Amino acid sequence: MAKGKRDTFLLVLLCGNVVMLLAGVVLAPETGAGDRKDLSSMLQWLWGLVLNMSSAVVLAMVVNLLLLLRLVYTRRKNKLKEQTVYVNKDVACYKTSSQDILPPHLRIFYGTQTGTAKHFAELLHTAAQDRGLTSGVKDLAKVTDPEDTFTEEMEAGFVCVFILSTYTDGQPPEGAAWVCRWLEESSTDFRVSKTLLGKLKYAVFGLGSSEYGDNFNMASRKLEQWLQTLGAQEVFPRGEGDQNVAGSRHGSLEQDFAVWSDELLGAVISCESQEGCCKQESTESCQCKGNDSRQGEDEEVQYESSSEDGSLSDDDDSLVDVEDLGAVMNKMKQAKQRQVEEEAARGGLRKITVKKKGGEPKEMITPALKKALEKQGYRLIGSHSGVKLCRWTKSMLRGRGGCYKHTFYGIESHRCMETTPSLACANKCVFCWRHHTNPVGTEWRWKMDDPQAILDGAMKNHYNLIKQFKGVPGVKPERLAEAMDVQHCALSLVGEPIMYPQINTFVQLLHSHRISSFLVTNAQFPDAIRNMDPVTQLYVSVDASTKDSLKKIDRPLFRDFWPRFLDSLKALSEKGQRTVYRLTLVKAWNVDEIENYAQLVEIGKPDFIEVKGVTYCGESKASNLSMANIPWHEEVVNFVQQLADQLPAYEIAAEHEHSNCVLLANTKFKKGSEWWTWIDYQKFHQLIADYTDSGGDKMFSAEDYMAKTPSWAVFGSREQGFDPQETRWYRKNRKDISGC
Repeated sequence: MAKGKRDTFLLVLLCGNVVMLLAGVVLAPETGAGDRKDLSSMLQWLWGLVLNMSSAVVLAMVVNLLLLLRLVYTRRKNKLKEQTVYVNKDVACYKTSSQDILPPHLRIFYGTQTGTAKHFAELLHTAAQDRGLTSGVKDLAKVTDPEDTFTEEMEAGFVCVFILSTYTDGQPPEGAAWVCRWLEESSTDFRVSKTLLGKLKYAVFGLGSSEYGDNFNMASRKLEQWLQTLGAQEVFPRGEGDQNVAGSRHGSLEQDFAVWSDELLGAVISCESQEGCCKQESTESCQCKGNDSRQGEDEEVQYESSSEDGSLSDDDDSLVDVEDLGAVMNKMKQAKQRQVEEEAARGGLRKITVKKKGGEPKEMITPALKKALEKQGYRLIGSHSGVKLCRWTKSMLRGRGGCYKHTFYGIESHRCMETTPSLACANKCVFCWRHHTNPVGTEWRWKMDDPQAILDGAMKNHYNLIKQFKGVPGVKPERLAEAMDVQHCALSLVGEPIMYPQINTFVQLLHSHRISSFLVTNAQFPDAIRNMDPVTQLYVSVDASTKDSLKKIDRPLFRDFWPRFLDSLKALSEKGQRTVYRLTLVKAWNVDEIENYAQLVEIGKPDFIEVKGVTYCGESKASNLSMANIPWHEEVVNFVQQLADQLPAYEIAAEHEHSNCVLLANTKFKKGSEWWTWIDYQKFHQLIADYTDSGGDKMFSAEDYMAKTPSWAVFGSREQGFDPQETRWYRKNRKDISGC
C-alpha cells in the first residue's frame, strides 16, 4: 500500500475508534459514585465505568492506543526518509532533493537461457542481504507489463539491477525477448515520452563470450541504450562477463561477476553511509569525491560519461576546479582506454589479453567448468583435456553389443578410449549432448599442456574407469582384461580436438602405441585439416547444407563460418586416407535439404557418409529440441535412400539400427557384391610406421587398409547391424536396452 493511502487509512480507523469510545462512555450506566471531587474517588469512578462498558468499547480503547502508536512511528519514519537522499554515480555520491525516493535497495531482474544469469541473480540477492540491504529477484520472463513493473520500482525507489545474457546473433534470451522488445519500441516511438523511466535507477551486467565478436554482450548493451533513451539513471557502470577465459578481465565469467557485484554493493552501501559533506546540510549541488584510498592504485578507476565519445555532457552545470582538472583528465583517458579495449574485445581490433598478471597464459578449465564437467562424469587432464567412458564401452564389457563403429568399421568398443586434447569448441550446436558446459573459442589462447602428458593422463584415467567394473555383475572377465589394452581412440568426446596446436604430435603418440585414431572436426578450421598428418579415419561434421540452416543448427562463432565450412570440405577431399561426412538429422530442421547435401558431397568427395538421427539427451535450456525433432530409424533410412539416388558413386553399405545410424559408402569399397568398409588395423599400423620412417614420403591410401564387412553388418541383413556374437538385452516390457 502506498505511503499516503496507508496514513489516510490509519487516521480514518483511529477516528472511528474514538467515536466508538465516546459512545461507550455516554451510554455506560451510572456507577453511583456521586462524589468525584478527589483523585481517589475519580479513579474509582473511572474503574467502575470501565467495568460497566461493553467488551467492544474496551477493545476499541486498546486498538486506539495501538493505532496511535503506529501512526506516530510511521510519521517519524517517513520524516526521516524525506531528508536528503544520496544516489551513487560511478565513484561519486550526488546529493538530490527528492522526497519520494527510498534509500537505495535492489530489485534484481534476470534474463537467462541456460540458467547462468539466474544463478548470478541469486548470488547477488544473497550477498545484498548479507550486507543488510533488502533485495528481490524476478525473472524477466514473468514481467507481463513492463511499464507497470518499472513504474512500481520507480515509486518504491529501488535500484533495478538487470543481469542479461546474450543468446544467438546478439539477441536476448527467449524469456527476456518481450521486455526487450517493449523497451526498444518505446525508445523509438515518438509518442512515448523520453522521460518515461526518468526516475528509474539501474545497473546492468551482461553475460556473453568475446569469441562472438561484435555480438559480444550485445543484449546488455542494447538494454542499457534503451533505458538511457527513456531517461533512466545509471547508478553504476555496466559490467561485462566473458565466458571466454582468454578474454575475461578477471579470468572467468564467474570472477567477472564477483568483482562487479562486489563493487556494486559497495557503491550502493556507500551512498547510505557516505561520510563528509553529503551528510551535512549544504547546497543541492554537493558532490562527494570517491574513496581516496583508491587513488594511485593500479585498479582501473570507473568513469563513464553520458555521451558515446567519452566527453563531458554539454548540459552539465557543474564546474571543475582547476586543481581537480588533472584528475578529471586522467579519468577521461582511462575511460577512453577502456572503451577501446571493449571495442577490441568485440571483434574490432581483436585485442585480447591472454596472460595472467605473472605473464603465464590462462588455463582453459576454470573452477566452475571443472565442477560442471566432473559432475557429468568427465575425468579432466591438465588444463584443457578430458576423457570419459562411452556407454558402448560399458555395453560391450557385458557382451551386450558394440557401437556403430563396431558395425561399420570393426572396432572393439570395449577397447576404445574416448578423449579430447581440447575441450573448447568453435560452435554451440543445438543438439550438443554436453549442454554447452564446455568452453568456446576460435583459436588457441590458453596454457598448453605437453601431448605426452595428455596421453598418459588419458590412458591412466581411462584404465581407472575400466577397473571400476571389476566384479560388476554381468561384466565378462575376458572383456575386462582386453579393455585394459586400448586399441582405438575416438577423438570426438567434446570440443574441437584439431584446435590443439600439437594435435599431430598427439596422434603420432597414439600410433606409436598402436592405437588407431578417429578424429572428428566441425569444419571450421580448413588449414588445420590440410596440415593434419594421416589418421586412421578423419571426420567432418556436416550438420546442415545451407548457410542459413548451418547458422541455425551449429551456431558458429566465426563470422565467416560458411566459407570456412566449404573450404574445410575442399581440404578433406585432398586427404589420401579414409574420410567421412557425419550428418546429424534434426527433424523439421535439416531433413529436407537432400539436393544441397548432394552438392556438398561433390565438394568433399568423402569415402563414407554417416547419417544419424539426432539423439535426445534430455531438456537443455541452451536448446529447444524435443522428442518431436528425433527422426525414427525408418525416416533416416528413407532420407539416405533419397540421398543415394542423387549420388551415383555411393550406395547404402551398412546400418546400426540401435544407434539410428546408416552408412553410405563410395563404391570403391565394394568388391563385386561384397562391401569392404571394415579396417585392417594391423595393416594400418604398418603403413603409418612406414610413412613415419620415410619422413612422409611413403604415402598410402584408404584402399590400402580396408577389410571385408561381415554379412550381419551389411544393410538389409536380418541383424540390422547387431553383432550376433553379442547378447541383445531386453527389459520385461521387451524394450531393447543393449548399449545401456
